[in-house]
Amino acid sequence: MLFLGQRQRIALISEHGDPAIEIGKEEAGGQNVYVRQVGEALARQGWEVDMFTRQSDATQPKIVEHSRHCRTIRLTAGPEAFIPRDDLFPYMPEFVQSFRRFQAENGIEYDLVHTHYWMSGWIAMELKKLQPLKQLHTYHSLGAVKYQSISTIPLVAKTRLASEKTCLETADRIVATSPQEMAHMRSLVSPHGNIDVIPCGTDICRFGSISQTRARQLLGFSPEDKVVLYVGRFDRRKGIETLVRAVGQSKLRGEGNLKLVIGGGSRPGQSDGIERERIEGIVAELGLQEMTLFPGRLGEDNLHLYYAAADVSVVPSHYEPFGLVAIEAMASNTPVVASDVGGLQFTVVPEETGLLAPAKDEAAFAVAIDRILSDSKWRDQLGQTGRQRVEEHFSWNGVAAQLSKLYYQVLQEKPVEKPAKKRAVVGA
Repeated sequence: MLFLGQRQRIALISEHGDPAIEIGKEEAGGQNVYVRQVGEALARQGWEVDMFTRQSDATQPKIVEHSRHCRTIRLTAGPEAFIPRDDLFPYMPEFVQSFRRFQAENGIEYDLVHTHYWMSGWIAMELKKLQPLKQLHTYHSLGAVKYQSISTIPLVAKTRLASEKTCLETADRIVATSPQEMAHMRSLVSPHGNIDVIPCGTDICRFGSISQTRARQLLGFSPEDKVVLYVGRFDRRKGIETLVRAVGQSKLRGEGNLKLVIGGGSRPGQSDGIERERIEGIVAELGLQEMTLFPGRLGEDNLHLYYAAADVSVVPSHYEPFGLVAIEAMASNTPVVASDVGGLQFTVVPEETGLLAPAKDEAAFAVAIDRILSDSKWRDQLGQTGRQRVEEHFSWNGVAAQLSKLYYQVLQEKPVEKPAKKRAVVGA
């Protein structure tokens, strides 16, 4: 979309999901990718995009320029060090003040913000008490769903659930990434509020840009290898244990060319590194060491190669509101086996772009993986159909165009009235 005259400013707030951080680091995953890619695509379409996140390392630059009209701005909110997301909420009032201070110091006041994850939603709701503001919100994860699948409920849970409900009922728009996520909002959070469904996207130029043969040559796999790929964080909720045990049950295990690649970052001593150690223990327990590779963090230089080299990409998450890894794999002509949950039911079309299996069901995952690995012709057909589906529905430019249209609709609606209460003094 082309703009006449001055560009319209928008703030994207992603308090813990730093758009400028290297993907694969502690708690850096799909949300980081989404915000960064949407921001850059919106800038190409004529917006002036400022993406706000929390400074989590004192050595990080305060501002990262991604393009002429898109930047990440890191605000101080608590110690300039990594803090697990479940422990971040006490520092969010400081984030609000830092955001207000940035506006004052730069002579900017944002009329429109798109917030990401519940704490960012809370930030915008606080900002609306202090300045006129239109808010759109994307959850990326719903507490009401998450807390059904974990045994230890964090102390912040009550605050999160209340905040998610209030945000749904008061934001100008909620952007759900799949029909399944919207249904969960309605059934588990609130029947009130305005919801639009706009999916996540992926880079259809980068993913799918190289053949499987060439990718395997570059990564050192042989043409005969049967490569099963996992991409993502080391987190129990990602279901890596289910995948490892499924591969251990594979009927193809004895043929000698089965390879399991578990790609993702890890930090020794932190939750990410602890989970990797646990998974390595299960690999050893099942005698899968010789066929299992842990290449570590996958990024700009090699992620697309691993997707292309794989025969099947497995997304065994206990829950995903969308499932970005699935469409990255599909864009790479690689079929997907995924958990039959959440947005994965939307992104993966069973028997057409891959297969779905019940979450945590290692036997079902083993059967699904073996079906694809045992039929190379069908595997290629699934891959081609997956690529077509991504091209038609999930390009970042297409997603940004839908968001841009929605932003303008919201901006043209009844203006937000000025807050009645006196504004706080910035920097006081």
